[in-house]
Amino acid sequence: MAALGAVCATAFVAVTAGAAPSAAESHPPADVASFRISEIALDSDTEERILALTPEHISAAEVQQVLARAPAPRIINLQGSIAFITMAPFAEYLIAMGYPEARLANPRDGALSYSSFVDSARLAGMLAWYYEREGMMPMLIGHSQGGMVVVRVLHELAGGFSKSLTVWDPLRDEAEARTTIVDPLSGEQRPVVGLEVPYAAAIATGSLPRILLGQWTMLRRLHEIPDSVEEFSGYSLDWDPIAGNFGSAEPYRATGVAQVRNVALPSAAGHVTLPLAKTLALDPITRRWIDDYAPGPGVPELPTRTSADVANLLHAADIWYSIKKHWCLEAQRLIRAKRQAESAQAKP
Repeated sequence: MAALGAVCATAFVAVTAGAAPSAAESHPPADVASFRISEIALDSDTEERILALTPEHISAAEVQQVLARAPAPRIINLQGSIAFITMAPFAEYLIAMGYPEARLANPRDGALSYSSFVDSARLAGMLAWYYEREGMMPMLIGHSQGGMVVVRVLHELAGGFSKSLTVWDPLRDEAEARTTIVDPLSGEQRPVVGLEVPYAAAIATGSLPRILLGQWTMLRRLHEIPDSVEEFSGYSLDWDPIAGNFGSAEPYRATGVAQVRNVALPSAAGHVTLPLAKTLALDPITRRWIDDYAPGPGVPELPTRTSADVANLLHAADIWYSIKKHWCLEAQRLIRAKRQAESAQAKP
């Protein structure tokens, strides 16, 4: 009954949050607290060091000495439907690897894991709110049902469910009477629909639970990734009865130009325990393996001379690689936008 109540509550939020304001209400208010590109407090030397980074090859030293001084995109970690396993341990893993905790914690309550019983239109509106105020679109990582929410949010941003989306204030937990934001990089007004997430990932997300939970609208869309994300990674177990995989997993596929990668996880991994990764960042051997990891053809050989459980090592390393990459790309994008704005202001 509790689960049914959560679903009903979610449906109610979907109706209220998804309703488009009138044309007169769709514009940002005059006093909206938008991010100002001039507020980036980095000295020119730090900016040059960030711009000199190669996003696809970020070392552990560069994370500590360079990226740690750069702005970072917010990361929304969405847990599965089983309440006793959240994404908090995975967020703690990312913190141990060097990601700023402030960009992982929910600013409303400090939680490191978000419920997957949330309306996707509301979450899409939250992403727009964060982008407008922080200058960076958040990244999305979801486990099990949380992965379904990740994909659904991508379809929301692509206009797959509605032609407009309402901006949602996560601090007040309420909708704003508008469907557009002021783009923090260009200064121009733009709709929420059409925004693009830099990176998103779904871990052990299957079709069977969508049937059991009555999430019919996602059956066809679950493995279709629209252009509302730059890069998407899907992680699956070939034998995963919870997800509905009995010998093979359905691959994710791009509907357009989004970069989509499918990663098969080791058979030793288990659906429920996939978020448990913090110890991998603390063990010297697995930590070194993660720092040196880069995606490539074939299945990489996991380290054996360690007491740590390496069942979750592959997806933990792969996600960290992508997070470093897009952290770097987004920071570089901000710096270039700042310099372009400064150059335009300097012209007579």
